[in-house]
Amino acid sequence: MSGRTIEDIILQNDTRNMTSLRPHLPPDFATEAAQVLLDHPGKALIVTGFYILAADAPETDGPPGAAGIGEALAQIGYEVAYVTDKYSKAAMESVAGGKEVIEFPVATHNESSRFANGLIHDWAPTCLVAIERASLVGDGTYRNWKGVDFSEYNAKIDHLFDQHPYSVGIGDGGNEIGMGNLRHVIPEQEGLPNDPSVTTTTKLIIASCSNWGGYGLAAALSQLKGKNLLPSVEQGHQWVKDTVAAGAVEGMSAEAKDWVDGRSPEEDSVCLRDLHELLASQGL
Repeated sequence: MSGRTIEDIILQNDTRNMTSLRPHLPPDFATEAAQVLLDHPGKALIVTGFYILAADAPETDGPPGAAGIGEALAQIGYEVAYVTDKYSKAAMESVAGGKEVIEFPVATHNESSRFANGLIHDWAPTCLVAIERASLVGDGTYRNWKGVDFSEYNAKIDHLFDQHPYSVGIGDGGNEIGMGNLRHVIPEQEGLPNDPSVTTTTKLIIASCSNWGGYGLAAALSQLKGKNLLPSVEQGHQWVKDTVAAGAVEGMSAEAKDWVDGRSPEEDSVCLRDLHELLASQGL
Protein backbone atom coordinates (compact mmCIF):
# COMPACT_ATOMS: atom_id res chain seq x y z
CA MET A 1 0.00 0.00 0.00
CA SER A 2 3.04 2.23 0.44
CA GLY A 3 2.76 5.34 -1.69
CA ARG A 4 -0.65 4.54 -3.15
CA THR A 5 -3.33 7.21 -3.16
CA ILE A 6 -7.12 7.09 -3.20
CA GLU A 7 -6.94 7.98 -6.89
CA ASP A 8 -4.61 5.04 -7.58
CA ILE A 9 -6.97 2.66 -5.80
CA ILE A 10 -10.22 3.73 -7.48
CA LEU A 11 -8.61 3.65 -10.95
CA GLN A 12 -7.05 0.18 -10.59
CA ASN A 13 -8.15 -2.66 -12.89
CA ASP A 14 -9.29 -0.03 -15.40
CA THR A 15 -11.15 -1.67 -18.28
CA ARG A 16 -12.51 1.47 -19.99
CA ASN A 17 -9.41 3.62 -20.38
CA MET A 18 -10.56 6.08 -17.71
CA THR A 19 -6.93 6.39 -16.62
CA SER A 20 -6.26 8.29 -19.84
CA LEU A 21 -8.28 11.19 -18.37
CA ARG A 22 -6.22 11.39 -15.19
CA PRO A 23 -3.65 13.90 -16.53
CA HIS A 24 -6.51 16.30 -17.19
CA LEU A 25 -7.59 16.38 -13.52
CA PRO A 26 -5.80 17.51 -10.36
CA PRO A 27 -3.61 14.74 -8.86
CA ASP A 28 -5.79 14.71 -5.73
CA PHE A 29 -9.13 14.99 -7.49
CA ALA A 30 -10.96 12.91 -4.87
CA THR A 31 -9.71 15.14 -2.08
CA GLU A 32 -10.68 18.29 -3.99
CA ALA A 33 -14.20 16.87 -4.48
CA ALA A 34 -14.51 16.01 -0.80
CA GLN A 35 -13.42 19.52 0.14
CA VAL A 36 -16.26 21.03 -1.91
CA LEU A 37 -18.75 19.05 0.18
CA LEU A 38 -17.04 19.95 3.47
CA ASP A 39 -16.98 23.62 2.47
CA HIS A 40 -20.78 23.52 2.11
CA PRO A 41 -22.11 21.54 5.08
CA GLY A 42 -25.76 20.99 5.81
CA LYS A 43 -27.92 19.17 3.28
CA ALA A 44 -26.77 16.90 0.45
CA LEU A 45 -28.79 15.54 -2.44
CA ILE A 46 -27.19 12.46 -4.02
CA VAL A 47 -28.28 11.54 -7.53
CA THR A 48 -27.91 8.11 -9.14
CA GLY A 49 -29.63 5.43 -11.23
CA PHE A 50 -28.59 4.11 -14.65
CA TYR A 51 -31.08 2.19 -16.81
CA ILE A 52 -30.01 -0.95 -18.67
CA LEU A 53 -32.04 -1.23 -21.87
CA ALA A 54 -31.26 -4.92 -22.44
CA ALA A 55 -32.84 -5.85 -19.11
CA ASP A 56 -35.50 -3.15 -18.68
CA ALA A 57 -33.93 -2.61 -15.26
CA PRO A 58 -31.49 -0.37 -13.36
CA GLU A 59 -27.89 -1.44 -12.81
CA THR A 60 -25.97 -2.43 -9.70
CA ASP A 61 -23.40 0.33 -10.21
CA GLY A 62 -24.49 3.60 -8.63
CA PRO A 63 -26.87 3.00 -5.73
CA PRO A 64 -24.29 1.23 -3.51
CA GLY A 65 -21.77 4.01 -4.09
CA ALA A 66 -24.48 6.59 -3.44
CA ALA A 67 -25.30 4.85 -0.15
CA GLY A 68 -21.62 4.87 0.78
CA ILE A 69 -21.43 8.63 0.24
CA GLY A 70 -24.73 9.23 2.01
CA GLU A 71 -23.74 7.23 5.09
CA ALA A 72 -20.36 8.99 5.25
CA LEU A 73 -22.00 12.43 5.10
CA ALA A 74 -24.67 11.43 7.63
CA GLN A 75 -21.94 10.42 10.08
CA ILE A 76 -20.53 13.94 9.99
CA GLY A 77 -23.85 15.67 10.44
CA TYR A 78 -25.34 16.17 6.98
CA GLU A 79 -29.00 15.68 6.18
CA VAL A 80 -29.03 13.38 3.15
CA ALA A 81 -31.61 12.45 0.55
CA TYR A 82 -31.31 10.60 -2.74
CA VAL A 83 -32.75 11.58 -6.12
CA THR A 84 -33.49 9.21 -8.98
CA ASP A 85 -36.30 8.40 -11.40
CA LYS A 86 -39.02 5.76 -11.32
CA TYR A 87 -36.81 3.19 -13.05
CA SER A 88 -34.18 3.16 -10.30
CA LYS A 89 -36.26 4.16 -7.28
CA ALA A 90 -36.76 0.66 -5.83
CA ALA A 91 -33.06 -0.15 -6.21
CA MET A 92 -32.07 3.06 -4.44
CA GLU A 93 -34.64 2.58 -1.70
CA SER A 94 -33.21 -0.87 -1.01
CA VAL A 95 -29.91 0.65 0.14
CA ALA A 96 -31.05 4.07 1.40
CA GLY A 97 -31.20 3.03 5.05
CA GLY A 98 -34.54 4.75 5.51
CA LYS A 99 -33.38 8.06 4.06
CA GLU A 100 -35.72 9.86 1.67
CA VAL A 101 -35.59 8.86 -2.00
CA ILE A 102 -37.04 11.60 -4.19
CA GLU A 103 -38.49 10.59 -7.55
CA PHE A 104 -37.58 13.02 -10.33
CA PRO A 105 -40.21 12.79 -13.09
CA VAL A 106 -39.44 11.67 -16.62
CA ALA A 107 -40.68 14.80 -18.37
CA THR A 108 -39.89 17.55 -20.87
CA HIS A 109 -36.97 19.91 -20.39
CA ASN A 110 -39.30 22.70 -19.32
CA GLU A 111 -41.11 20.54 -16.77
CA SER A 112 -37.79 19.06 -15.57
CA SER A 113 -36.28 22.50 -15.08
CA ARG A 114 -39.29 23.58 -13.05
CA PHE A 115 -39.15 20.43 -10.91
CA ALA A 116 -35.43 20.94 -10.29
CA ASN A 117 -36.01 24.56 -9.35
CA GLY A 118 -38.78 23.58 -6.95
CA LEU A 119 -36.62 20.88 -5.36
CA ILE A 120 -33.75 23.29 -4.81
CA HIS A 121 -36.13 25.88 -3.38
CA ASP A 122 -38.00 23.49 -1.09
CA TRP A 123 -35.22 21.16 0.02
CA ALA A 124 -32.46 23.81 -0.04
CA PRO A 125 -29.47 21.51 -0.57
CA THR A 126 -26.07 22.97 0.24
CA CYS A 127 -24.35 20.54 -2.14
CA LEU A 128 -25.12 17.95 -4.81
CA VAL A 129 -23.46 14.68 -5.82
CA ALA A 130 -24.11 12.67 -8.98
CA ILE A 131 -22.78 9.12 -9.20
CA GLU A 132 -23.31 6.92 -12.27
CA ARG A 133 -26.12 9.07 -13.60
CA ALA A 134 -26.51 9.43 -17.36
CA SER A 135 -25.88 12.93 -18.70
CA LEU A 136 -27.21 14.71 -21.71
CA VAL A 137 -24.73 14.50 -24.56
CA GLY A 138 -24.13 16.97 -27.34
CA ASP A 139 -26.98 15.83 -29.58
CA GLY A 140 -29.53 16.33 -26.80
CA THR A 141 -30.03 12.65 -26.02
CA TYR A 142 -29.04 10.24 -23.26
CA ARG A 143 -26.88 7.37 -24.52
CA ASN A 144 -25.50 4.24 -22.87
CA TRP A 145 -21.93 2.96 -23.14
CA LYS A 146 -22.80 1.35 -26.50
CA GLY A 147 -24.03 4.70 -27.82
CA VAL A 148 -27.68 3.62 -27.88
CA ASP A 149 -30.27 6.32 -27.18
CA PHE A 150 -32.34 5.56 -24.06
CA SER A 151 -33.68 9.04 -23.44
CA GLU A 152 -37.26 7.87 -22.88
CA TYR A 153 -36.09 5.94 -19.79
CA ASN A 154 -34.12 8.78 -18.22
CA ALA A 155 -35.30 11.74 -16.14
CA LYS A 156 -33.50 14.97 -17.02
CA ILE A 157 -31.89 15.39 -13.61
CA ASP A 158 -29.13 17.43 -15.28
CA HIS A 159 -31.31 20.46 -14.58
CA LEU A 160 -30.52 20.17 -10.87
CA PHE A 161 -26.84 20.64 -11.62
CA ASP A 162 -27.47 23.54 -13.98
CA GLN A 163 -29.14 25.36 -11.09
CA HIS A 164 -26.74 24.68 -8.20
CA PRO A 165 -23.19 26.05 -7.69
CA TYR A 166 -21.63 23.31 -5.53
CA SER A 167 -21.54 19.80 -6.91
CA VAL A 168 -19.49 16.65 -7.44
CA GLY A 169 -19.84 14.24 -10.36
CA ILE A 170 -18.62 10.64 -10.40
CA GLY A 171 -18.38 8.52 -13.53
CA ASP A 172 -16.60 5.64 -15.23
CA GLY A 173 -17.48 5.98 -18.90
CA GLY A 174 -17.61 9.56 -20.17
CA ASN A 175 -21.40 9.79 -20.48
CA GLU A 176 -22.26 10.60 -16.87
CA ILE A 177 -23.21 13.86 -15.11
CA GLY A 178 -19.93 15.63 -14.34
CA MET A 179 -18.02 14.24 -17.30
CA GLY A 180 -18.91 17.45 -19.13
CA ASN A 181 -15.90 18.89 -17.26
CA LEU A 182 -13.71 16.88 -19.67
CA ARG A 183 -15.92 17.04 -22.76
CA HIS A 184 -13.08 18.59 -24.75
CA VAL A 185 -10.66 15.71 -24.10
CA ILE A 186 -12.85 12.59 -23.77
CA PRO A 187 -13.32 12.10 -27.55
CA GLU A 188 -9.54 12.04 -28.00
CA GLN A 189 -9.20 8.94 -25.79
CA GLU A 190 -9.43 5.45 -27.24
CA GLY A 191 -12.66 3.67 -26.37
CA LEU A 192 -14.42 6.68 -24.87
CA PRO A 193 -17.47 8.42 -26.39
CA ASN A 194 -17.11 10.71 -29.40
CA ASP A 195 -20.06 12.73 -28.08
CA PRO A 196 -19.67 12.69 -24.29
CA SER A 197 -21.50 14.36 -21.43
CA VAL A 198 -22.24 18.08 -21.60
CA THR A 199 -23.32 18.41 -17.94
CA THR A 200 -20.64 19.81 -15.65
CA THR A 201 -20.08 19.74 -11.90
CA THR A 202 -17.83 21.79 -9.62
CA LYS A 203 -15.48 18.81 -9.23
CA LEU A 204 -15.20 15.45 -11.02
CA ILE A 205 -14.13 12.01 -9.79
CA ILE A 206 -13.21 9.37 -12.35
CA ALA A 207 -12.96 5.70 -11.44
CA SER A 208 -12.79 2.21 -12.95
CA CYS A 209 -16.29 1.66 -11.53
CA SER A 210 -18.56 4.42 -10.28
CA ASN A 211 -19.25 2.68 -6.97
CA TRP A 212 -15.49 2.75 -6.43
CA GLY A 213 -15.50 6.48 -7.10
CA GLY A 214 -18.17 6.87 -4.43
CA TYR A 215 -16.09 4.92 -1.95
CA GLY A 216 -13.08 7.03 -2.95
CA LEU A 217 -15.05 10.16 -2.08
CA ALA A 218 -15.97 8.63 1.30
CA ALA A 219 -12.30 7.79 1.87
CA ALA A 220 -11.27 11.36 1.06
CA LEU A 221 -13.89 12.68 3.47
CA SER A 222 -12.42 10.26 6.04
CA GLN A 223 -8.94 11.65 5.60
CA LEU A 224 -10.10 15.25 5.86
CA LYS A 225 -12.23 14.56 8.96
CA GLY A 226 -9.75 12.21 10.65
CA LYS A 227 -12.29 9.39 10.97
CA ASN A 228 -12.92 6.25 8.89
CA LEU A 229 -16.31 6.86 7.25
CA LEU A 230 -16.17 3.94 4.81
CA PRO A 231 -18.66 1.07 4.72
CA SER A 232 -17.23 -2.35 5.45
CA VAL A 233 -16.39 -4.68 2.56
CA GLU A 234 -19.31 -6.85 3.68
CA GLN A 235 -21.69 -3.87 3.66
CA GLY A 236 -20.60 -2.94 0.15
CA HIS A 237 -21.42 -6.43 -1.11
CA GLN A 238 -24.69 -6.49 0.81
CA TRP A 239 -25.75 -3.27 -0.89
CA VAL A 240 -25.13 -4.86 -4.30
CA LYS A 241 -27.20 -7.90 -3.30
CA ASP A 242 -29.95 -5.64 -2.00
CA THR A 243 -30.19 -3.79 -5.32
CA VAL A 244 -30.44 -7.10 -7.20
CA ALA A 245 -33.23 -8.23 -4.88
CA ALA A 246 -34.97 -4.94 -5.74
CA GLY A 247 -34.70 -5.59 -9.49
CA ALA A 248 -31.24 -4.33 -10.51
CA VAL A 249 -28.90 -6.13 -12.90
CA GLU A 250 -25.18 -6.24 -13.57
CA GLY A 251 -24.65 -3.66 -16.30
CA MET A 252 -22.34 -5.53 -18.69
CA SER A 253 -24.29 -8.79 -18.89
CA ALA A 254 -27.75 -7.41 -18.02
CA GLU A 255 -28.09 -10.42 -15.68
CA ALA A 256 -29.67 -10.33 -12.22
CA LYS A 257 -26.52 -11.25 -10.29
CA ASP A 258 -24.46 -9.64 -7.54
CA TRP A 259 -21.69 -8.45 -9.86
CA VAL A 260 -20.82 -4.87 -10.76
CA ASP A 261 -19.52 -3.75 -14.18
CA GLY A 262 -18.29 -7.20 -15.15
CA ARG A 263 -16.61 -7.83 -11.78
CA SER A 264 -17.39 -10.73 -9.47
CA PRO A 265 -18.02 -9.97 -5.79
CA GLU A 266 -14.41 -10.82 -4.96
CA GLU A 267 -13.04 -8.65 -7.78
CA ASP A 268 -15.38 -5.84 -6.80
CA SER A 269 -14.32 -5.99 -3.13
CA VAL A 270 -10.71 -5.07 -3.94
CA CYS A 271 -11.39 -1.35 -3.90
CA LEU A 272 -12.99 -1.17 -0.46
CA ARG A 273 -10.35 -3.52 0.99
CA ASP A 274 -7.56 -1.33 -0.34
CA LEU A 275 -9.20 1.91 0.82
CA HIS A 276 -9.59 0.50 4.34
CA GLU A 277 -5.95 -0.58 4.29
CA LEU A 278 -4.91 2.90 3.16
CA LEU A 279 -6.88 4.62 5.92
CA ALA A 280 -5.56 2.14 8.51
CA SER A 281 -1.99 2.94 7.43
CA GLN A 282 -2.81 6.58 8.19
CA GLY A 283 -4.15 5.75 11.65
CA LEU A 284 -7.83 5.91 10.68
